[in-house]
Amino acid sequence: MDMRLFHAINAIAVSYMLCAAGVDAKDAPEHFQQIAQDASLRAATVVEGRDGWLFFMPELRHLGAGKFWGDEAFLISRATREDATDPLPAILAFHNELQARDVKLIIAPVPPKAVIYGDKLPGSTDWFDARPDPWHQTFYDLLRDEGITVLDLTDAFLDARDHERGPLYCLQDTHWSGVACVLAAKAMAEQIKPLVQDVETRSIDTEWRTIEITGDLWRMLDQPALPREELSVRHVMGADPDPESPVLLLGDSHTLVFQAGGDMHYRNAGLADQLAVELGFPVDLIGVRGSGATPARINLFRRAQRNPAYWDDKKVVVWVFAAREFTESDGWRIVPIAP
Repeated sequence: MDMRLFHAINAIAVSYMLCAAGVDAKDAPEHFQQIAQDASLRAATVVEGRDGWLFFMPELRHLGAGKFWGDEAFLISRATREDATDPLPAILAFHNELQARDVKLIIAPVPPKAVIYGDKLPGSTDWFDARPDPWHQTFYDLLRDEGITVLDLTDAFLDARDHERGPLYCLQDTHWSGVACVLAAKAMAEQIKPLVQDVETRSIDTEWRTIEITGDLWRMLDQPALPREELSVRHVMGADPDPESPVLLLGDSHTLVFQAGGDMHYRNAGLADQLAVELGFPVDLIGVRGSGATPARINLFRRAQRNPAYWDDKKVVVWVFAAREFTESDGWRIVPIAP
């Protein structure tokens, strides 16, 4: 038998046995790594799970990678530049520059879909007995020790994973759902409101709607017969992003999904829209379809370069990116916030 085929069959068997028996949280990284390895051997970017759920292989690879900062970063990061493999120096430099301008940084990594809905992975019938992302928790504590506010949404998402309006992640897409955008905005607003008490607020109208999407994982899978996904979004009226807002939402495509239209599925129902509802005023938005690690901060620098007064009235930066970017991005370069 071809050895690649042998290893692929063995990987599938191991992962299925682990799932069927239930997996201890301490074994979770190895479990994720095994499923990612299996997909990699088949050159598959999409992992087909139970009940129509699709998962992104790089996310599973990240969850199985282990410690992703310090000396270990060079060994596991997908970044090509050696000086950009460790996320910690870039995050600390960004925080320090903002702090020098009296701007509060809130980091809100998007929990991986497989952490919240791991029971939907291939063959799973049970789930972990505790949170299966120990390295995230350790890293977030490290950031907090450095004085950085980290909004870890994982526990709240686990509590709400059976939400009455539907799942917190798209089954057929790499992004969170419209329901998760609302929950995340509520959690962020709790952190932001004490910092913007002098900002005038107003009521913003909303309406829940059902939409059909063509998910990016659905497209990657290339199975046209697979039905498209329907999900709920909270449509927001009259809250377009405002460059003059004291609150900046910065990040990857999780800040654009349901907000930018086109391949982002819908308009006026994304995170920026929901934040406007919860705060009572629109927020500024710098979102990129690529990585939220370095490219988003480069776009921020360019905006400040065009407008020397950009930072004068800013009070809060909420930095949102997929947690997998700690290892799967093109790198974590140190980028100044202004010329």
